Amino acid sequence: MIGMLTGKLIDKEFSGCLLDVNGVGYEVAIPLSTFDKLPLNEEKVTLFIHTQVREDAITLFGFADRKERELFRQLIAVSGVGGKLALNVLSAMPAGNFCAAVASGDVKSLSRINGVGKRTAERLIVELKGKLAGIDPDAASPDAGSAGADAAMALEQLGYRKDLVNKTINALLTELPENERDVENLIRAALLRLNF
Repeated sequence: MIGMLTGKLIDKEFSGCLLDVNGVGYEVAIPLSTFDKLPLNEEKVTLFIHTQVREDAITLFGFADRKERELFRQLIAVSGVGGKLALNVLSAMPAGNFCAAVASGDVKSLSRINGVGKRTAERLIVELKGKLAGIDPDAASPDAGSAGADAAMALEQLGYRKDLVNKTINALLTELPENERDVENLIRAALLRLNF
């Protein structure tokens, strides 16, 4: 299995690129998030690779970092999600936002992704909930029933984005002394960060 390729970028498109690795050209399918990080043609690049082997084809999927490759692998493990749909997901939203949407059960955001209807969005949430903490631990929702969860809910009701709220609250829960982690203090400290 090919796990990583380092070579000269020969050509790039939104959905794929061609790498010259010691005289061998590799066609690699990529998400938009990776396309945005590619250098100019003829420059050196390293991509983390997921190799898909089928009876009729070997397909290489490339990613700018390990986190995206891991998320891709989690996605294709969901029933009914193939490589193309997984790339659509990664192209549509940053990995952290996707993890936050799954953690919070945000069917509406997920079903906006091209190729993901309401039923697939629900399946993604059911099958991936609890499995994505290693990919973006900051995006996970604070424990239900905790001061963090209550503070997060209050901030969301004020109109702040769920993923930003979760990251901010989770950071504060690790930074503040234990006796200052009540709902009121968390909301006050989070508002200071979210507004600057």
